[in-house]
Amino acid sequence: MRDLDIGLLRTFLAVADRENFAGAADQVFRTQAAVSQQMQRLERLLDCKLLVRVGRHKRLTEQGVRLREYARRMLALNDETCRAMNQSVFAAPTRIGVCADAVDTILPDYLALCARTYPGMRIEIQVNRSRWLASALRRGDIDLLLELEQFDEFPRITFRTSPVVWISGTHFHHQQNLPLPLVLVDAPCVFRRMALNRLEQENRPWRNAFQTPTLAGVRAALRAGLGITPRTIEMLTPGLKVVGEELGLPTLPSASYHLYMRAGDTSDGARKLSELFVPS
Repeated sequence: MRDLDIGLLRTFLAVADRENFAGAADQVFRTQAAVSQQMQRLERLLDCKLLVRVGRHKRLTEQGVRLREYARRMLALNDETCRAMNQSVFAAPTRIGVCADAVDTILPDYLALCARTYPGMRIEIQVNRSRWLASALRRGDIDLLLELEQFDEFPRITFRTSPVVWISGTHFHHQQNLPLPLVLVDAPCVFRRMALNRLEQENRPWRNAFQTPTLAGVRAALRAGLGITPRTIEMLTPGLKVVGEELGLPTLPSASYHLYMRAGDTSDGARKLSELFVPS
């Protein structure tokens, strides 16, 4: 008798709902490659084809449709069991430090998944600059840290890697003979370093058109048409656009969101939340 992996079924349902690996990857905090590998494992385990490609979409086969109904019931029972068994486990709140870039991009989906899995858990969020949050984790003032910066001293799980693009307001116009106007966050900032390094490598002249300590300031400057900024694709909202190709700008490396914890000193809540993102 074969045992079905709940993690595989959860990813399968995400693919069934989103009809593509990219959307499913966002939903379950995996890379597209990891989602593809999970679906291959599930098909090998069940010895049948579950998905077929139709244009850009992934559609369920007849066997996939049958599995979807069983998978929904199994996940519902699994999650109900976890909730029942963990109602009295979390005596203290789980404190999570979050970088500003994650607050209105990936944090809502992250918290929704945590709440579905552990509804009895109390979660407290602190938003601040990277160095302050790293110090707070080091002191034990927070239990987990959701961050784009890399801190080698802490164990970490990488649960999303996102393309970084050049972004401007929709009405921004740049004269090619003038230095590139940049909208930048105060140093230290992973995107600031990334952009300036690439522009210097390309010998592309630039000027600091707007500098701010906050992401809200960046958005305001972009919408006002004051310049461009490098950010992950998740930052694109109405009123903003990608301008890298239009302006002939150098491509930028991807950025990864990491979940950090303290080595050997993790609360039950922090351990359980981090385990949600360990690849199956």
